[in-house]
Amino acid sequence: MDFAKSFLLFSLIQGICLEENIIEVEDNFKFGISTEKNKTSEDTNIISGLKSLLVIIRSQDNNYHKKKAEKLKENLLHQVEELQQDKNLLDVLMTHESWAPYGAWTILPIIGILLEQYSKGKKWIFFCEDMTQVNLKRLLRVLDTYPSEKELFLGHALRDREAAIIHHFAFYENPSVFTYPDFAAGWTMSVALLRWINDRLHEKQPQMDFSIDVQHEVAMYVYNNNKGFNLTDVEELCINQNIKQSNCATNVIKEIPKCGVTSADDIFIGVKTCKKFHNDRMPFILKTIGKDAKHIKYYSDIADPSIPTEYIGVKNTETGHCTKLHNIIKIAHTHAKYKKMPWVVIIDDDTIISFSRLKKVLACYDPSEPILLGERYGYGINYQGYGYEYITGGGGMILSRRGVEMLMESGCSCSSDNSPDDMWLGMCFRNMDIPTIHSPSFHQARPIEYAAELLDHQFIVSFHKHYLLDPMDVYKEYLQGDDA
Repeated sequence: MDFAKSFLLFSLIQGICLEENIIEVEDNFKFGISTEKNKTSEDTNIISGLKSLLVIIRSQDNNYHKKKAEKLKENLLHQVEELQQDKNLLDVLMTHESWAPYGAWTILPIIGILLEQYSKGKKWIFFCEDMTQVNLKRLLRVLDTYPSEKELFLGHALRDREAAIIHHFAFYENPSVFTYPDFAAGWTMSVALLRWINDRLHEKQPQMDFSIDVQHEVAMYVYNNNKGFNLTDVEELCINQNIKQSNCATNVIKEIPKCGVTSADDIFIGVKTCKKFHNDRMPFILKTIGKDAKHIKYYSDIADPSIPTEYIGVKNTETGHCTKLHNIIKIAHTHAKYKKMPWVVIIDDDTIISFSRLKKVLACYDPSEPILLGERYGYGINYQGYGYEYITGGGGMILSRRGVEMLMESGCSCSSDNSPDDMWLGMCFRNMDIPTIHSPSFHQARPIEYAAELLDHQFIVSFHKHYLLDPMDVYKEYLQGDDA
């Protein structure tokens, strides 16, 4: 082979090799793999990002939820190791641990603690739930695109469809103009914003007596009547996406409980009603949970054999119904047939609830633990951790057998027949130092009062209220079928 041909062949081979190297580099960039040339620089960025981030898992002091939170923490630290870094570079806190004061789930009570004890060297505080999926490397990249020295509030933006009582009718003329973060998708504040909130808390304590929907209330506090800061919608904080096939840094998907199914023989259901609603509300109850539940009783201010209701031993009150609730729990505690059933569920006559889904949710919890489960509200716990939390009655109040026993043994009683029943029950559990357990499956309000995107990733068990809707339509659309 002459020199010209040899040179041509050598050039061709070299060109092919060069092209293959370019393809390899492009593939490495595409999939986030470091080449040797860029490895030191990328490692430096990752180390800096990990050190600047504090992760808060809004966990709960219950064995089922603690295991979920601990699994998420382990996953995050494993991701650090997969990035070939020391897992001690990432600080992860869980709110069920001893550092967090009572009421930490409302966020404001932990602001000062985070700033004083955990923010040194940090730029970002990332909050998530025990069901949040997190791609740590993508999250670090997303945060790196924002100026951390500014007061920034980042999240997946939700908007109300109509003015809602659960949001104190905020922006009632056009509620969709205000955005607030979906906590389940994860959300972030800069340490600069953390300082601003802390300063504001010291200047003036929050005027919110009730904690109803914390994600909305935190956003309203940061907004501060347009004198504070708005939420920045971050598209990489996702809902109902495939995190492995998208650019999502976080995600939350509908989590259908996989703990099994509680037997209908293990659930006693008490329905609170009164004579004036026997004709309006009870027919719906009888067509839904009344048809499906095996052990269900209807308690009223009169005995009505047509339903049938039983007299609960107290006249009806316009509000409160505390003694009515107390008497139902007492029956569940003493009645020969019901006193050994693991679960006691108490609902209103306008609660819209799925029994088949309820059985799936309850299978995740241990009735030998003292449990008060449902949609959690708080009273007077927004700042200093005073007050108490409670489970809202309209969405359904669920007590474990051990919870019923401890309540009855405590001697906690109603101050009057018309004291707020759900708040009384929460106060009793507070006095026993037993935290309530929140589940996003239960709802105190109607579907229209929640952001549609929020409902899309919830395994819904209940709604409440019949006004301006057909409860049967709500049941069919949101609650019929175990896995829908």
